[in-house]
Amino acid sequence: MKTTDSEIQLYIHIPFCKRKCAYCDFLSAPATFSQMESYMDALRKEISLRKGEAAGKRLRSVYIGGGTPSYLLSEQIERTMDLVQQEYPVQPNTEVTIEVNPGMVNEAKAKAYARCGINRISMGLQETHDELLAHLGRIHTYHKFLESYTLCRKAGFDNINIDLMCGIPGQSLEMWEETLTRVLRLRTPHLSCYGLIIEEGTPFYELYGEDEERRERGEEPLHLPSEELERSMYAMTGQMLREAGYHHYEISNYAKEGFESVHNNGYWQRYPYIGCGLGASSLVGEERWDNPREMEDYITPLSEGHLPDVEKRALSVKEQMEEFMFLGLRRMEGVYISDFTENFGRDSEVIYGDVMARLREEGLLEKKEGRIFLTGKGIDVSNYVFSEFLIDSV
Repeated sequence: MKTTDSEIQLYIHIPFCKRKCAYCDFLSAPATFSQMESYMDALRKEISLRKGEAAGKRLRSVYIGGGTPSYLLSEQIERTMDLVQQEYPVQPNTEVTIEVNPGMVNEAKAKAYARCGINRISMGLQETHDELLAHLGRIHTYHKFLESYTLCRKAGFDNINIDLMCGIPGQSLEMWEETLTRVLRLRTPHLSCYGLIIEEGTPFYELYGEDEERRERGEEPLHLPSEELERSMYAMTGQMLREAGYHHYEISNYAKEGFESVHNNGYWQRYPYIGCGLGASSLVGEERWDNPREMEDYITPLSEGHLPDVEKRALSVKEQMEEFMFLGLRRMEGVYISDFTENFGRDSEVIYGDVMARLREEGLLEKKEGRIFLTGKGIDVSNYVFSEFLIDSV
């Protein structure tokens, strides 16, 4: 499959949340109503000014992420979606997702989302045990999640993703099994199951940074789950979801037939995308740029009627090849060798032959039916595998 500029995706960033979670390093923070209104005015101006990037292209997907988009009033989301519908080639079958936090969506919001063209919900549950949710800094309980999930279902949303997290301090294998069992009863069509990552600059890094370093050195952690326990959780997830009829299509994502995330698949397959909002990234025509991360630097130029200053950088062929490989290998079907040749006019064996041969010898990569993909062992050390596809030159 050759990626082209005939299709494009739109990401809209809402950088607000009621309270930042202890593990989160995303660009988000609490804000007043007036601050959110000023931001949303600027955001809509950017969405309108960037419409030329999508002219003549098929819009694959729209994704409203954050932060917590459901923290906004429904009217703020509706005005934004009305603009997107007017300015961009949204079709009836275009996937339009909004991230929703449990306890921050009511019946009116859920109905408003459906009314303005949103057709997919991504809900951040993370865990079903309230003590673990509290430790993560989440503001909801499992009961609140069930209420919010039911409201979205009643509003007509059939396409709902639930985010789950394993590897949390204090989380046992039995607790993770119970969480999966509870969620599977809901028969939601998509599940994202991530391992906790200890990110610098977060409260969790202050608590567990040294423990993470112990684990990276191969030492037994004092508070974090061991690598063996995390592997057991991952294996359990795959088995339970496979038995429940889910297709494991990406390292952390599972879907019922026909419910794979169009938007996320687009990232992994390097489709062009426009990112609107504070700190949002874009990739259009092999040029990449990031919006300003400071609110004043973002809002001021838009209030004056022009886009913020950004530094656009053309990706080299080497960088494009690297991204093609390590993003494509996130998908369980891996990378088709013929696609590499079609995209770059080069044989992947010439560029990566030695690397692929060594990774296959190490049992981390498999070659079959014209494609290469991670083995179970390779998934366990996927970051190492991806790093091996960073090359000096082409």
